Amino acid sequence: MLADRIEGKWIDAFERVFALCKVTKGETVALLSETQSRPLNVHIAELALQRLGATVFHIVVPTPPQDAPVPVRSTGASAALGGQDAAVTALAASGLVVDLTVEGLLHAPELPRIIADGARVLMISNEHPDALERLLPQPRDKDRVRDAVARIRGASAMTVTSKAGTDLSVAMEGASTVGIWGWCDRPGSVAHWPAGLVVSFPKAGSVNGTLALDAGDVNLTFKRYLESPVRLTIVDDYVTAIDGHGTDVELTRRYLAAWGEREAYAVSHVGFGMNAAARYEALAMYDQRETNGTEVRAYSGNFLFSTGANEFAGRFTKGHFDIPVRGCTISLDGEAVVVDGELIEALR
Repeated sequence: MLADRIEGKWIDAFERVFALCKVTKGETVALLSETQSRPLNVHIAELALQRLGATVFHIVVPTPPQDAPVPVRSTGASAALGGQDAAVTALAASGLVVDLTVEGLLHAPELPRIIADGARVLMISNEHPDALERLLPQPRDKDRVRDAVARIRGASAMTVTSKAGTDLSVAMEGASTVGIWGWCDRPGSVAHWPAGLVVSFPKAGSVNGTLALDAGDVNLTFKRYLESPVRLTIVDDYVTAIDGHGTDVELTRRYLAAWGEREAYAVSHVGFGMNAAARYEALAMYDQRETNGTEVRAYSGNFLFSTGANEFAGRFTKGHFDIPVRGCTISLDGEAVVVDGELIEALR
């Protein structure tokens, strides 16, 4: 286990990211955490903001009771602000909100209220700062990610194939696409760190085909590299069959079934990683409590497939899988952007 000791180099790293967010002297910055947040990151963030001369205050809320039938992991939909109207009001009055909740506010229902008047939100994923230090956002990444977003927004169809047997089609008209490069410097903007990926939330009835997961692909809800193939059949957004043999198929079937909700079987988002510094093998290097898996979501060239909530398709559920898939070719209107798991040169 890594030591939970404040290191000067980690304060430096946080300071660099806050500088990219254009934190100014005297700006009011809210540090949002919950009772189960990683205290080390909360303390480092405070010290880094003080170096920049920001006016810092803390909002700490109790981690809410569990109400799910199974453990919930890495959803980006924190429930920590449920019923916390005073806290939401204070956050909305800030220049910058540093989100240090366990699950993050990316899909939290309170986020639109927080950013409505211009507050920007930086989610610092629940990672050990050892990983955050390695994955500092780079200024050059903004243009690369924006290029990818423009390509996706201009496409009417995405196809995903692989030698393992993936053959997936996604209708992209009406999809909502976002790119994350790691900092938020405009009023009302939202980002997360680590970053370097682009994802699209297709409208209802847009995803059909087969997703073939091979040994070595990753289910980040389980924080586990697959040991055997899992084959998902998808019809009009919903997983209708889960085929294969062994532990990974059993885990997948049981977790999805535990929710008792059809929406848990639906597609949430599709996209791909663009972070050249992110490592596929990182999940093997940290104890499970020390990682949130965000790095593996972002490693360059992975096809990031997710099941669960998609508010743009009118679907809501706490059940959630994030599955980075290796070796895929991703094409937009027939033009490849990822070939056999490698970004095309223009996007590197």
